[in-house]
Amino acid sequence: MAKPPLASNARVLAIVTRLVAVLLVPVAFCRAPGRARFLACQWALALRYPAEDLRGLAPETLTAFTHARAEAFWRDGQLIGLTSGHRDAAEQHRIFTEEVRRTGSVRAARRRVLPPEESSHVRGLALDVRPTEGARWLERHGGRYGLYRVYDNEWWHFEYRTVEPVRLPHPDAAAWLSEDRAGYGLCRVYSNGAWHYELCPDAIDDGCPPVRAGSVKDLGIRP
Repeated sequence: MAKPPLASNARVLAIVTRLVAVLLVPVAFCRAPGRARFLACQWALALRYPAEDLRGLAPETLTAFTHARAEAFWRDGQLIGLTSGHRDAAEQHRIFTEEVRRTGSVRAARRRVLPPEESSHVRGLALDVRPTEGARWLERHGGRYGLYRVYDNEWWHFEYRTVEPVRLPHPDAAAWLSEDRAGYGLCRVYSNGAWHYELCPDAIDDGCPPVRAGSVKDLGIRP
């Protein structure tokens, strides 16, 4: 059975990208002998995915992503591109507002997009990647770099975490945690840590204590 034209085109582009990377290795070696293959990979992928923008990503997210996709590229011949990384608050608000308009309610929109104050894209910790094969590779191997798929309904969405998170069914599931988990003794404890919960046994009977004004970062914890 003949392969669909789009699949065939993607395969050809992947082969060309790998060839370009090989040709760029000597140039990269002149610039940084110890990082030649890494640089050649990044240059070739930038040519393959010219619209991707890595600016604004948190330093740890950028390092994790570029090194993970270099491994995918050279070890397994798998290309991984970025469709969306950091977004400023205004852009995230626009996307969220459009989703509210499209779905007809805030609750429905939150299953796909979070408002700026809750979005990991705004914090520079989230990556939307392509193609699907690249996302599968990252799902299998990204944990070595702190990159994890965090939602069942978004195969393309990964986030940088220092500890492997529990995968949620959709973005709004974190709101369920804050509303309903007190019955299980789990409480959100810091105002800027929507992802961070601690065991509070008294909450089962008395409810969660007030959220503290402190920061999760004060404890050296990152999502």
